Amino acid sequence: MVKSLEYFTKGPSQTKKIGEILGQEILKTKLKKTAFVAALEGELGSGKTTFLQGFAVGLRIKEKILSPTFVIMRRFKIRRKSCQFANFYHIDCYRIGKPKEILCLGFKEIVSNPKNIVAIEWADKIKRLLPKEKIDVRLEVAGKNRRRIAIAI
Repeated sequence: MVKSLEYFTKGPSQTKKIGEILGQEILKTKLKKTAFVAALEGELGSGKTTFLQGFAVGLRIKEKILSPTFVIMRRFKIRRKSCQFANFYHIDCYRIGKPKEILCLGFKEIVSNPKNIVAIEWADKIKRLLPKEKIDVRLEVAGKNRRRIAIAI
C-alpha cells in the first residue's frame, strides 16, 4: 500500500521544514535489508536541494548541504549516539547521461547497505536502478515562492 502526502509551502524555510520533519522520521525507522532511499524529482528550481538542506538538519548533519551537481555525490557521517544509520549520501543525477554511469561511483553498494540513507536528486534519470522500496518525493513550482511537495511512502 502506498501512502501519499501532499504539502504546499510558501517559501524556502517551509520547504526545508518539510524536509527536516521527514529526516527526523527516518531516523526513527528500523533498518531494512537495503539503504533508506528518497528519490526526488522536479524541474530545475523546484526546491530539491532546499528540501534536502532541511532533510539533512532532520538527520542532524552539521555540514552545509550544497547541490553536488558537479561532483555528483557527497557523503556525510551521521554522528548520533544510538542511531543505527551511519551515512547520508546526497546524489545529484542532473549530469548523468546514461543510468549506468552512476554505477562506477559504487551506487549498488551504497543502496545495498542498510546503514545508509540515500537522497537522490533527478532520480528519474536512474529510475531503473532504484530499489523498489523507496520514498518518492516530487517537487513542483506552484507560484513565485510556493512549492507543491508530494511524498509517496
